Amino acid sequence: MTMRLSSIALWLSSLLILSTVSYVFSAPRSLLQRLSESNKYLTTEELWFNQILDHYSPHDHRQFKQRYYEFLEYFRVPDGPIFLKICGESSCNGIANDYLNVLAKKFGAAIVSLEHRYYGKSTPFKSTETKNLRYLSSKQALFDLAVFRQHFQESLNLKLNRTNVENPWFVFGISYSGALSAWFRLKFPHLTCGSLASSAVVHAVYNFTEFDQQIGESAGAECKAALQESTRLVEERLASNRNAVKTLFDAAQLEIDGDFLYFLADAAVTAFQYGNPDKLCSPLVEAKKAGKDLVEAYAKYVKECYMGSFGVSVQTYNQKNLKDTAVTENSSDRLWWFQVCTEVAYFQVAPSNDSIRSSKVDTRYHLDLCKNVFGEGIYPEVDVTNIYYGGTKIAGSKIVFTNGSQDPWRHASKQFSSSDMPSYVITCHNCGHGTDMRGCPQAPLSLEGNAQNCSSPEAVHKVRQQVIEQIDLWLSECHASGRSYI
Repeated sequence: MTMRLSSIALWLSSLLILSTVSYVFSAPRSLLQRLSESNKYLTTEELWFNQILDHYSPHDHRQFKQRYYEFLEYFRVPDGPIFLKICGESSCNGIANDYLNVLAKKFGAAIVSLEHRYYGKSTPFKSTETKNLRYLSSKQALFDLAVFRQHFQESLNLKLNRTNVENPWFVFGISYSGALSAWFRLKFPHLTCGSLASSAVVHAVYNFTEFDQQIGESAGAECKAALQESTRLVEERLASNRNAVKTLFDAAQLEIDGDFLYFLADAAVTAFQYGNPDKLCSPLVEAKKAGKDLVEAYAKYVKECYMGSFGVSVQTYNQKNLKDTAVTENSSDRLWWFQVCTEVAYFQVAPSNDSIRSSKVDTRYHLDLCKNVFGEGIYPEVDVTNIYYGGTKIAGSKIVFTNGSQDPWRHASKQFSSSDMPSYVITCHNCGHGTDMRGCPQAPLSLEGNAQNCSSPEAVHKVRQQVIEQIDLWLSECHASGRSYI
């Protein structure tokens, strides 16, 4: 007999809570988290799981409390699918009401979401000093997901008075968590029917010049020229009056010029990455045509949109802040830079010519940051990462890769389809990072991933239909075999 799980959510929840922990610090506030804050969550009720600290040691039995969430409203008992939503490089404060909610309703699925180790409240140590970060890696995070998945399945079986039964699982992620989604299917194919890897950065890149080149392509000729001139004028003013130009952007605390120039480059990136190109390009192109001060026009955009609407703190770019080892609301910035400096790099350096960002944001800037923030001997093992996972030649199966055509990160993702790993590019003006799951624009997130504000909603709809077809096919194959894998 099939019934809705809303009637039994209470007893399932009581079973799966292992412990509760109260923390006194505020959660980290990364950009991804801020994009979700104004959205309505499906749930914000914290649940806790005892996680292994080092999955690679047979002798180290230490554990830490890892936070997770569950949303059981649509779950079709007993054989409905379980959607595992992976949290990435920020505090995970709940399950947001994005497009995954639509998919869960359609497929009668439960949604569970596990916070990434070290981020938010899932911190193993009271300090983020470099020696304590040795267990912060994508490899450890994948084992976290596998162990949690097994625990949740066994707990569900226990409550339903059954043994050796596997619900079909499907894994979802966006950006870095999209890469984790693809890598989870690659490394643990027996634990999931398939994976959606939205804007998944599966290819570690040492010098990521394609990132800046995509910004130029997405901007178009007029906006690109205005951005390049703005960069040139800023560099001139840095040479003549550093404090004045930094003060204009409310960024005087960024003493290192590279930090300041990186901050300005990221401000432009965000407009294209999250589906708001007109907020940047329209005022900048108009100012250029009118012969107005381009630096002032850009400063207005940075302060009103990047720091205002998006809520980005200039301290995110301050290496003094990144060196702070206290567990605070800013810890996520330091934690993500550690992963950048050890595993994936993604160094967003200026191309040798025709760049938008300053040429001072180069390889040396990134390497110096890694050394300054984390000490000697910290270096991104990009080749090792790509050998381990396969980069864009990832050899997993039943993975859907989706990418927005305006998103600079798509050059670190798999963009071409194969029979066992379909890949779809969303071609529309406002389609950026994670558009298939978040909709347009992304500040704030649209409820249920509403795509009506995209310039081509039909393009998003088409990709979503393709995603649904793959999920439906792979879940049905799991049901037919009675297992979670093929």
